[in-house]
Amino acid sequence: MAKTVFDVLIEKFEEDITSSTQFLVGGGAKSFDEYREVTGRIRGLQLAIQTTKDLSRSQMEEDDD
Repeated sequence: MAKTVFDVLIEKFEEDITSSTQFLVGGGAKSFDEYREVTGRIRGLQLAIQTTKDLSRSQMEEDDD
């Protein structure tokens, strides 16, 4: 099955989450403020993934009608 724009977006968001997580695990955050910023970014990306999945599911349901 060919990748949709939704698949591409989700893949990019997941790569960004992985990168941010590795940054934190590697001790990249030098202050609590920086830690909060990165964890907030991760949470935002998780929400973006869920929203994108919801939109994809909705689009597929519309295509089935």
